[in-house]
Amino acid sequence: MKTLYIVRHAKSSWKYEGIEDFDRPLKQRGITDAHLIGSLLKQKIQRPDIFVSSGANRALHTAIIFATAFKYPLSQLKINKSLYSFSDGYLVKTIKALDNGFDTAMIFSHNHGINDFVNKFGNQTIDNVPTAGVVAIEFDTKHWKSIKKGKTTLTLFPSHHRITL
Repeated sequence: MKTLYIVRHAKSSWKYEGIEDFDRPLKQRGITDAHLIGSLLKQKIQRPDIFVSSGANRALHTAIIFATAFKYPLSQLKINKSLYSFSDGYLVKTIKALDNGFDTAMIFSHNHGINDFVNKFGNQTIDNVPTAGVVAIEFDTKHWKSIKKGKTTLTLFPSHHRITL
């Protein structure tokens, strides 16, 4: 059995002119949502065996917040530049290349690749994985390279847990 936690990076800021898309930071709401979801997720699951993030600032910052919540060593956080893609092709390649010694993995990436992936490989239709949203999919296989249609076992979205004052 392999379990994958797909995390869409938290809400990023568009307020800085002249900054490259790759370098866009999280906005305060994104930071708050990432802390909220990271904390809630830690209460629901065991720490994943490996954390892998896109190298984009917003994805990496989200990964660091989650890793800190899970007490995952930041020195072991893997950065995969090919995850900075908005299709599911590189996401699928990254997941299928994971070491089979890892039974659980948490991947931090971008939309639309995430939406395409969770709908293709999960068994629950999800119209939109929101920023800082998490979807877990279990695969009945011993090898990451053999993943096919799995079972969506968890969705955790910030809008379902925010406290509004």
